[in-house]
Amino acid sequence: MPTTTLQIPTADGRADAFAAYPEDGERHPGVLLYPDAFGLRPELEQKARELAGHGYYVLVPNLYYRHGPAPVLELPGHIGAEERPAVFAQAMPLVEAHTTERILRDADAYLRFLTARPEVGAGPVAAIGYCLGAALAMRTATAHPGLVAAVAGFHPGFLVTEAPDSPHRLAHELTAEVHLGLAEGDLTPEAIGELGRAFDAAGVGHTIETYTGTVHGFTMSDTDAFDPAGLRRHWERLLPLLDRTLGKS
Repeated sequence: MPTTTLQIPTADGRADAFAAYPEDGERHPGVLLYPDAFGLRPELEQKARELAGHGYYVLVPNLYYRHGPAPVLELPGHIGAEERPAVFAQAMPLVEAHTTERILRDADAYLRFLTARPEVGAGPVAAIGYCLGAALAMRTATAHPGLVAAVAGFHPGFLVTEAPDSPHRLAHELTAEVHLGLAEGDLTPEAIGELGRAFDAAGVGHTIETYTGTVHGFTMSDTDAFDPAGLRRHWERLLPLLDRTLGKS
């Protein structure tokens, strides 16, 4: 499985990124994969490799490139209950600094770079994300409706907020099909209802599913939140979505 580290030109500098893709020399659909709040690290690289094995070119940017190359956070090999407070103390200032304006500028650069790769086919792309990355994927899709055909978010955060530009308020801009895989407690029943109504009103094909028995972060094997059954369900939902919407070349 070929992998590479890349530098993406952006309006604010150069973002380092990881990419994985099939080794057959053919062109394949592109997937922009946004990490969780802990950032680009081996866990996300492994997800990119696995997804690439199903026939996709997967680009994983370092969200925090303005603060240095990945890994920006000082992360232990495994993030357990004792380690989480220190990790979140590092992560939250970076999350808070990652404003909507920055997100959209970066999304422009990431998609421009992804679609120009010689290994990527000419069709639409997908934006997927974990935790914070789910909101980034949604914002990317609403800003680029002609290009992003699929959005998937797992144990998502920041999708339904009081902000005037909360992602759920922009559903009318979507043309992508959406799947959201929630851990128990990720969103309140009221927020889930509000999100579903926004998608329905916009005519957006979507599924919002709570993965029973999971906690926030269930896809991440380098944390105590990891749930093998939840991860399997994540692949069972994600791969058909990509196959349907991107049409592997």
